[in-house]
Amino acid sequence: MIELWGEAVRSIEERVKPANRDQWLRPIECLAISDGHIRLRAPNRYHKEWFEDNFLPSILENLRIRAQRSFAVEFEVPEESPMPAKTPDAVGESLGDVAAWRPTPAGLDSRYTFESFVVGARNQFGHAAARMVASSPGSKYNPLFLYGGVGLGKTHLLHAIGHEIHRQHPDWKITVVTCEQFVTHFIRSMMMNQRRQPSSVSLMEEFRSFYRETPDVLLIDDIQFLANKDSTQDEFFHTFNALHLAQKQIVLTCDKLPAELPGVEERLQSRFAWGLIAEIGHPDLETRVAILKRKAEREKMALSDEVALAVATVIRSNVRELEGALLQLSARSSITGRSIDKKFADEVLQDLVSATPQGFSIEAIQREVATYFDIKLHDLRGPKRLQSVARPRMIAMYLARKLTGSSFPEIGGRFGGKDHSTVISAVKKIENLLAQDPNLRSVVSTLESHLRQR
Repeated sequence: MIELWGEAVRSIEERVKPANRDQWLRPIECLAISDGHIRLRAPNRYHKEWFEDNFLPSILENLRIRAQRSFAVEFEVPEESPMPAKTPDAVGESLGDVAAWRPTPAGLDSRYTFESFVVGARNQFGHAAARMVASSPGSKYNPLFLYGGVGLGKTHLLHAIGHEIHRQHPDWKITVVTCEQFVTHFIRSMMMNQRRQPSSVSLMEEFRSFYRETPDVLLIDDIQFLANKDSTQDEFFHTFNALHLAQKQIVLTCDKLPAELPGVEERLQSRFAWGLIAEIGHPDLETRVAILKRKAEREKMALSDEVALAVATVIRSNVRELEGALLQLSARSSITGRSIDKKFADEVLQDLVSATPQGFSIEAIQREVATYFDIKLHDLRGPKRLQSVARPRMIAMYLARKLTGSSFPEIGGRFGGKDHSTVISAVKKIENLLAQDPNLRSVVSTLESHLRQR
């Protein structure tokens, strides 16, 4: 009967991306099938939850058709015995308790935990990946590379990983820095090292010990700051290799995919892609509403569903701007003494409404580009490779990425199911041409102007 499970799994493998297949599907092991019951084993609870949400329904349907019966599923998950973090107030029964407690590592923001992170359709994979790394640091998901636009939650997940690892391993050394801090630390160490007496301890040795030997976990935010800093890149290359070889967990955040990073050496780009890459996308409307409601709850602020929906409809770019709008509502309400109802929210957000581009959907961009170049919309979205269609299609992909912030796979899906690598190539090509071709700059500027006036 176990062979039946293998056949059902293979039936969906061709529809699953290779990365997802290797990371989420194949680690699930079928232990037994009997009397309408299936017993599975998952490496951890996050694997189990991801598998249940994304693959299990399709596999069970395939099994039902093959076996002409339904199946119930039970999971075996290895026991996790995390040590809960203790506060000094909770300590006191014994000296052993005091020894077990460790303060929160320096640099970790207490606001950014998994519990306070709002999961939506466009950040679900990144959240699950972060959870998996936090539960099994130093495993095959090393490094974890989280990428996406500004204010979408990359830093939140970075710190959440640190908090969770500290909870499970309170005596581990967790180093969390921004890439700018790493660069500044490196430059200062080099400069001061040159002024030290030959007999004194090398500051560069101290720097390297701090980053290569001390950490059990290294969390670096905004790794794109390494661009065009050759000496620092060389230093980080060796730091990365030392930690990776010692199976120390590395987590990096960035605003681009590794292959898209300008001014970063290819050898570093390849190492960033060694482990698991996860995109944090722009939140959809439902997620934006949930973020606002969660933030209002933390701030003990009364926020109706109607007002939350109004704010989420206007603010579509990122979480920081959502929270900024909520702060603006709260401040104006406090100053004027008015309650935060729909009318008040509309008044406060009026400037934001007028400043926020409307109609920036991939479909609107496709229609505008097709009209401008006088080509059929289905040709723009289709497989035709004629130059008269290929160039407008690349421009449309470029504008879709720039104006909507949609992920590469999502854009590819709106252009006839093209692979994300095709979209990346198109965006890069237009970016390069814009720097050289004034006519193309004029065309793109005109299209943007038309779209902003819609």
